[in-house]
Parts: sequence; structure tokens; C-alpha cells
Amino acid sequence: MENIQSEFDVIIVGAGLSGIGAAYRIQNSCPNLKYSILEGRAKVGGTWDLFTYPGIRSDSDMYTFGFPFSPWENPKAIANGPDILEYINDTADRFDIRKKIQFNKRVISSSWSTKNKRWLLKVENIETNTVEHIQCKFLYMCSGYYDYKNGYTPTFPNKDSFQGKIIHPQHWDNKLDYTDKKIVIIGSGATAVTLLPILAEKAKLVTMLQRSPTYILNLPSEDIVANFLKKILPAKIAHTISRRKNILFNLAFYNACQKWPKTLKKILKNKIKKSLGDKYVDKHFDPKYGPWDQRLCAVPDNDLFEALKSDKAEIVTDTIKTFNEKGILLNSNKQLDADIIITATGLKVQMFGGMELLKDDKKVDTSNLHAYKGVMLSEIPNFFVAIGYTNSSWTLKCDLNAQFVTKVLNHLTTNNYTMCVPVFDDKKIKTERLLDFDAGYILRANKFLPKQGDKAPWKVYQNYIKDLFSLKYGKVNDQYLTYR
Repeated sequence: MENIQSEFDVIIVGAGLSGIGAAYRIQNSCPNLKYSILEGRAKVGGTWDLFTYPGIRSDSDMYTFGFPFSPWENPKAIANGPDILEYINDTADRFDIRKKIQFNKRVISSSWSTKNKRWLLKVENIETNTVEHIQCKFLYMCSGYYDYKNGYTPTFPNKDSFQGKIIHPQHWDNKLDYTDKKIVIIGSGATAVTLLPILAEKAKLVTMLQRSPTYILNLPSEDIVANFLKKILPAKIAHTISRRKNILFNLAFYNACQKWPKTLKKILKNKIKKSLGDKYVDKHFDPKYGPWDQRLCAVPDNDLFEALKSDKAEIVTDTIKTFNEKGILLNSNKQLDADIIITATGLKVQMFGGMELLKDDKKVDTSNLHAYKGVMLSEIPNFFVAIGYTNSSWTLKCDLNAQFVTKVLNHLTTNNYTMCVPVFDDKKIKTERLLDFDAGYILRANKFLPKQGDKAPWKVYQNYIKDLFSLKYGKVNDQYLTYR
């Protein structure tokens, strides 16, 4: 048996938005349980501490992206990264969660012992460069879904010949001076759309090079209704009303996109035409897929379109033939000269922050597992995950997951159980891929992602109302969730 440095009822891995939210739910609803948060970095914040590229912001409104128990007081609903990071830190302090966090503790592996009914965590202490062993009854993964060390960059022909600087937004150099430089951003997602207008303020020319367009929705950065409610109502009540309003609006908009894709596509394109006027070029804003088959990019206060109307920013829709000394040669034989190339080409999906998962000393093949209500995994005891929405604010689902977790923990305590494990029945339930979502980072990860079933409780619904009844108000004992 390994030397156990400490033991807890619950270990939460990750101190980002979902980890802080999970901690609040556990200490509020399960006050008798001893818990701790293991965070591999030196600070609270997760994504919002890691990413520092210019203009970084949320692509969801903060009334749904933030915590339901901690009112968002900033007037901007589409918020920038530093404000979100401050909000997460304030919440951690307000609810006395920070003292529960062990920083610079990276979980290398977690092994479940059926004999001991415990998880044994092998943890790297980054400060002391030593390995610790921590034991817990329940393991709650809030480590996000992507590789913090490396973003995704495709192989570009002759990339090393380029004489300028190449940078991925995940590894932004805050000392980089891009004043009066020619910049090419490769990509068309939220990061590229965010970078273009802010870089154009100082750069000589910013070109967003996209292989194919993305749906873009222009929104005001401030929620007029929410800000009005804040003036006349207590903060928590105003926040709750604004949150519910935006949940319903976002759900209705998503369903409309699924039901009438051609009509919604036309509406979205017409909004862009109105914003750009004679600068509008159809091929730059005409995706080949339907609205919300991939995430929409939010543009607050017209910033992208104002930049494109100037002579300092442009969109080019084409494919790369090769890199060369001066920049990029396209397959149309057009040359894009650049001093700086930014590869806003996406994330690299990673399960459990790179942690190795074992059960009775055997490595678990995650691709063979099935997600139970999007919260637990088949055949893995006392194990919970924070997985969010792809068609709405990620954290909406994470908070519902956390509320379900506390109900399971309390059910175990009340009935003197020590284990709970979902059991998938492949004779009754058909297997489907986990996320019916065509984003590149998801498609690249399908080979190791868990699966889902074709019906409840194994179906991962992208629907807040269904999940509200299933997770917050639903039962925690059914034929598939076994207690022992």
C-alpha cells in the first residue's frame, strides 16, 4: 500500500469555473463531507487564468455562464477575460472555498480499489517536485476538456521557412509587440473573431484566413433588461431573473435554428449585411452547415464588423498551399505577407486533464464507457465529471451536474452505502457517439471519448429544461444506478 499523505471524502480536480461551482454545491448541500480541490496550476481560474491573448472574452452571457449563487454585477454581459477571472476569485473568497484548494498539485493517476472502496490518487507536487498519495471515497473531475499544455495546430507545408513569428493563442507572448505589423490569423472560430478587432487597433493589417466560414451573431455587450433589473431589485433576484430569461431565449434560439435552419441562416446573414454594408462579401459569411451544427461566434457591439469596415482588417476565404519566407501562399496563388502568423486552429481535447484512470490496477479504456446523465461513467464507481453544453453556456450543465452529485452523495450517506456505479445495459440501450457536434476538436477526439446511449438516462441531452428535471429534480435511484 502506498504511503497515504491525506484522505478526504471528496476530491475535486480543477479550480476553474466548474470546480469552484462544484465546491460550493458540496459544502452547501453536504456540509459533513470533508473535501479538497487539487489544482495543477498556481492560481484559481482554469481557462481564464491560462489564456491571456488580447481581447479574450466569454462567448456566452455571464448570467448563464456564471454561478447562479453568485450574482454577476458587472454591466457587461459579454465579459472580458480579466473580469471573469476576478469574478471567479471573488466567488472563491466569498464562500471560503480558497482555503480548500491545494495549488500546484497535478493528478498523475487515479486508481479505484474495489477491495478498499477508495480512490488512490498519485499527485505531483509541482513546487517540491515530489509525488504524494491522496485517498478519497469520491472523485469529481472538473479539469475541463482540453490539453492545457498544447493547443491544436495542424501540419502546415514548409512552416519552418517562415521568417516571422508563429504563435498559438493558448501560448500567447504578452511581450509581443505587434504595432504596425502585418498579421495573419489562421482560423474562423471564437478566438479568431475575438483577436481580429483588438489586434487591428495597433497592427498595420490583420487578415483572418479561414478555410470555411463560421456563423456570427452580433450582440450588445450589455444586457439592457438585466442592468435595469439590477437598479430596481436586490442583486440575487435580478441575477436569477436575468439568468432564467437568457436560458429560455438561448434554448428557443437553438431550437429555431434546428427547426428552420434556412430561415435562421438568412436572418444571421442579413444582420451581417446590415452591419458591413458594401464591405459584405457573401463567401466569407456563408457556412456550408446549418446554424448551431457548430458553435456560433458572438460579436459584441459590432467590433468585428467595425474593424472590417476599416482598411486595417480583412477576411480571406481560401486554403493554404504552403508557407514561405514572407508568409503564406494560398491555393488560389494569392500571397499573404505577414510578420506574425497566429494559429487560432483550436483546442486539443484531453480527458481528465491527462490523468491516467485505473480500476483495480487495470487501465480504463474511456472509449468503451457510457455517460450516465452526462455526470457519471458506466462501470466506474464513485466517479463524477463536469461536462457542459455545446449549444449553450458550458457551465449551465456543470452546475446541474453538481446538484445531482450532492443528491447522490446524500443518498449514499442516508442509506449507509459506500459505492454507487452506473451499469450500462447494451441489450436495452443502443450506443451513440457522446456529442452530436461537428466541431473539429470534437471529431478529432471521438476515438477516445466515452459514448452515450440512445435514450435516458444514458442520453446526453443538450437541453437545459430536460436536464433540470432529470438532474435537479429527478431521482437518484433507478435500475441503472447501483448502490452497494
